[in-house]
Amino acid sequence: MSNPFDVQQAAVIGAGTMGRGIVISLAQAGIPVLWLDNDPQAVTAGLTMIEQIWAQQVAKARIDQAQAEAWRGAVRGVDGYADIAEVDLVIEAVYENLALKQEIFRTLDATLKPQAILASNTSALDIDAIAAVTRRPEQVLGLHFFSPAHVMKLLEVVRGERTSPAVLDAAMDMARRMGKEAVVAGNCHGFIGNRMLATYVAEARKLLLEGALPQQVDGALQAFGMAMGPFRMYDVVGIDLEWRARQLAGQGMEAPLVQVDNALCALQRFGQKSGQGYYRYAPGSREALHDPAVDALVLKVSQDLGLRRRAIEDSEIVERCLLALVNEGAKILEENIAANSHDIDRVYLNGYGFPVVVGGPMHWADAQGLGAILGRLERLQGLFGEHWRPASLIHRLVAAGKNLADVKEGRV
Repeated sequence: MSNPFDVQQAAVIGAGTMGRGIVISLAQAGIPVLWLDNDPQAVTAGLTMIEQIWAQQVAKARIDQAQAEAWRGAVRGVDGYADIAEVDLVIEAVYENLALKQEIFRTLDATLKPQAILASNTSALDIDAIAAVTRRPEQVLGLHFFSPAHVMKLLEVVRGERTSPAVLDAAMDMARRMGKEAVVAGNCHGFIGNRMLATYVAEARKLLLEGALPQQVDGALQAFGMAMGPFRMYDVVGIDLEWRARQLAGQGMEAPLVQVDNALCALQRFGQKSGQGYYRYAPGSREALHDPAVDALVLKVSQDLGLRRRAIEDSEIVERCLLALVNEGAKILEENIAANSHDIDRVYLNGYGFPVVVGGPMHWADAQGLGAILGRLERLQGLFGEHWRPASLIHRLVAAGKNLADVKEGRV
């Protein structure tokens, strides 16, 4: 039986970095795509950019000219919402602002055909709050692509409280056509990947203030097998993204953990794109070079916060960052945000540079022995406080002699 929500034509709202990558992904999957931005010049620039990407692939003999022309023929810029009224799916890819997304979804709901699916590329916002402004919440979901969207394999498909199974199936089918590693996530702040990442980077930032330095934290985690450490990651993504979000929200600027970031941004050290962030970069180079000025800045921020620094071993860095991932992952499992531990591992292997040989953070925890993991979490709780309290699921699994891999849809 065919799915009434089968995606034959799509539209993308937004012609920034994410919008461009999503358009490329759709076109390469053979799905015609209409492209809309409130700035028509952004679409024109986007079309030029994707033509260049495909031309480079032709030059490298990865595709032929006919293929490039077919993909380019599948993409068309349009002037207004009325032009996309008949598409089967629209993906909104504007910046992370709930009110703006809700405004767009009201317009989409009023304009698009009744059976169209409305998707948001949000990386953390409440899908139910977006769906609530429409008359079709059953047809609203999140499609969280990872940047660059045409390169990264991971796609978090976020089910809202009222997203229908048929709509979810249609989204998963489209993801397969795109060649994505698609994982269904429940609706919570940050979904699976970014919710866990928040605990991981919080530990990295605490370690910095307690006595470690950026190069040591990154080096320890890269030696474990991570594709890059958290501070190198921030340089690649842009340190200023969260800094600007804090300014826009008018909150979070005073939090101790972001004071090093704030100080770097005040010096216009936004990361790789500005030539300096946690590291410095030679012009045109992506090689991260150690910068003693950043070490001095970290020491000053610690001092200004009244903290006494201590020597920190690499083993403590790995322990705290990994166990933060595992404990939050267990809470996600318990809440049925992820259907199983394998899905969490797929998110981390395909979107966050977790070492393939280790098999993902949840697989790693099971291999360590959950009893041992529980003891290590309790030790950290005694040393550092309540945020290390082990997830109740871990207690239950240890008592039952079971593993994280035994949990299915929130049940042991």
